[in-house]
Amino acid sequence: MTVPAPGLPARVRIHEVGARDGLQNEKTAVPTEVKAEFVHRLAAAGLTTIEATSFVHPKWVPQLADAEQLFPLLADVDAALPVLVPNERGLDRALALGATRIAVFGSATETFASRNLNRTVAESLAMFEPVVARARQGGAHVRGYLSMCFGDPWEGAVPVHQVVSVAKALLDLGCDELSLGDTIGVATPGHVQALLSALNEAGVPTDRIGVHFHDTYGQALSNTLAALQHGVSTVDASAGGLGGCPYAKSATGNLATEDLVWMLDGLGIETGVDLAALTATSVWMAEQLGRPSPSRTVRALSHKE
Repeated sequence: MTVPAPGLPARVRIHEVGARDGLQNEKTAVPTEVKAEFVHRLAAAGLTTIEATSFVHPKWVPQLADAEQLFPLLADVDAALPVLVPNERGLDRALALGATRIAVFGSATETFASRNLNRTVAESLAMFEPVVARARQGGAHVRGYLSMCFGDPWEGAVPVHQVVSVAKALLDLGCDELSLGDTIGVATPGHVQALLSALNEAGVPTDRIGVHFHDTYGQALSNTLAALQHGVSTVDASAGGLGGCPYAKSATGNLATEDLVWMLDGLGIETGVDLAALTATSVWMAEQLGRPSPSRTVRALSHKE
């Protein structure tokens, strides 16, 4: 039953990350043809933004070493296809294949910046500066991911002002939008509202913010609702709940896209996503991976008589 609630966006853009953030965590590499089929099926289900792959060195993320082979197979996909790039070398590879949406991946904490990027926060921002500038000069849209926005497994709770400082620095580099990552899933709704309010007070408009929640403690949907109540209308999610973070062992799966769509459908919020087609896609992908989907909605809908 659709029962709208007051004060929520009329439409939400889902930024689908399953094909990149999800598959990069698989213990074995998924065949390139399967990845391409996955992206095509996601687009057919109505997702309009599908993060395709990452142009990082194969040593660091071997599961995505086939980016050059995969991206041309997606030329006919009717969706925006962002790709993650860590540095100028990654940007060169992405632009050479015609990528028009780029993402960089920063950290709100020093420990995670060191472990993930082998740099301090300041050094990572300096590395991103020419990447963002060149991408923007070439007409590309640039997203800035900011991880560890709520908690860090080594440093503990992350002060709101610290997150705001790095978030503003990313936007000052020229990022078009910012994705706030709850990398280890420790956020709760009040914390979400506090961070969003602090960002607004610092001059960051809500329409440039997306949210990226992990469901480690079962809080991803409640945190998403808190963000929607604040006016956020871009939400990251992963089909079937795939993914986590290879550099943070306590980071379990992303918010499942199906669980998100079930909630948004019930609230009367438009997404353009066909939940039945999306569920079928995640069931198919789970078969390719040889294990059931962790998404509660996928399990509920796929086991109906």
